[in-house]
Amino acid sequence: MARKPKDGEPGAPNPDDIDQFRAAVADVRPLMHPNRVRHALRRPKPVPLQSMRDERQALVDSLSDSIPWDEAMENGEELSYLRDGMVRLTLRKLRGGHWVIQAELDLHGLGSVEARIQLAEFLNRCQKRGQRCVRIIHGKGLRSPNKEPVLKFKVKHWLMQRDEVLAFCQAQPQDGGSGAAIVLLKSSP
Repeated sequence: MARKPKDGEPGAPNPDDIDQFRAAVADVRPLMHPNRVRHALRRPKPVPLQSMRDERQALVDSLSDSIPWDEAMENGEELSYLRDGMVRLTLRKLRGGHWVIQAELDLHGLGSVEARIQLAEFLNRCQKRGQRCVRIIHGKGLRSPNKEPVLKFKVKHWLMQRDEVLAFCQAQPQDGGSGAAIVLLKSSP
């Protein structure tokens, strides 16, 4: 606590000023308190910590680059996926070209990081536009070091992590064959 300056010290009140102040406020009466309104203290807005953790984890999962070793080995079967709860007829219709391809993304020749970002942005745009059937060209891996399709399996893994992806399959030869995937997205709300 600061000490009060004594008379004559710098910052000490002038006795004449004190007398003038008392004379000026001599008729002042304190306000009565009964008419005061007590405002409740505003509570801070709750911070949705669990939602924030879930969103961060979803982002990590959607950008995950790890592929189980058994998925990375090509077994001669075509690329396909059907979300749990979907009927097998959906995948058959997708393979047969039942839906018109409404948009396309060409990833071949890109690095993994750039391809992953472009894929996420593309799927978000398609959802906003209400596009349900899209083609993603990942390439056949003919120019990769071991002539193996690197992006093909990464795209498969990334698509399986996306909630809006209902199904996907290898494209027909006229649509890119083993170098592309046809993807069916949920209808946007």
